[in-house]
Amino acid sequence: MLHTPQVWGQREGGAVTFTAEQDRIHGAYTRATNRWGMVTLFVGFLLATSLPFILYVTTGIHPTIGQIVTAFVAVAAVYGAFYVLEPITYFPILGPAGMYQAFMIGNISNKLLPSAIVAQSTIKAVPGTRKAAYSSTAAICGAALVHVASMLILVGIFGTVIVSITPPAITEVARLYILPSILGGVLVQLIATLKQVRATVIAIAVALLIVLVVVPHSPKIVSSFATALAVFVTVGLTWAFRSRGGKPDETGDSALIN
Repeated sequence: MLHTPQVWGQREGGAVTFTAEQDRIHGAYTRATNRWGMVTLFVGFLLATSLPFILYVTTGIHPTIGQIVTAFVAVAAVYGAFYVLEPITYFPILGPAGMYQAFMIGNISNKLLPSAIVAQSTIKAVPGTRKAAYSSTAAICGAALVHVASMLILVGIFGTVIVSITPPAITEVARLYILPSILGGVLVQLIATLKQVRATVIAIAVALLIVLVVVPHSPKIVSSFATALAVFVTVGLTWAFRSRGGKPDETGDSALIN
């Protein structure tokens, strides 16, 4: 469907133009996305935050305000930077609809974001364009479908059996190394897909510098923001050392629906 004139723009003299009907369709899509995205996210927020209040009312556990604030500060000290970092860094890749989907589904960095990046790279879509936003939305739908299907089969149906027949030694190894193996595989996949040597070298160098040099010789609080610091420094250095030969091709196929 994305190749029909109702969605794709037309090239005229190297530029991409869109009819009033195409802009109207995209505007209606954006309004519907924002409206239902906000509604579903708010419902998800209510469901996610209702459990503590239910426990408060039904179990007789009544934490004090001081305990609640202390717990919040402890969590925010570790994850607070991501409250700002994730929306800013994810939006250019996922687009509006993809953002609503991603924060409703979860597993963004290790499942949904890689799916969107691979999809965009496959069709040569430039992040920030309509084509990239549409492709990320479709990729997230596919990733979520595969995830749910695999969860129903491997966990819902065979999960108990698999756990019961797995030797404890293997379970312990899986517990220790499953997360690094998943993230490592995702990292290698993204490096091979994007083929951005300069950005890859900068990211690895910055990560090693922060983990091996900065964190061990800094106050303990710095370790809580090590990942966020690495991301910001990598983005800044990658932008500073970017190719000055010209802008990405925004008049080619990658921008046809932008």
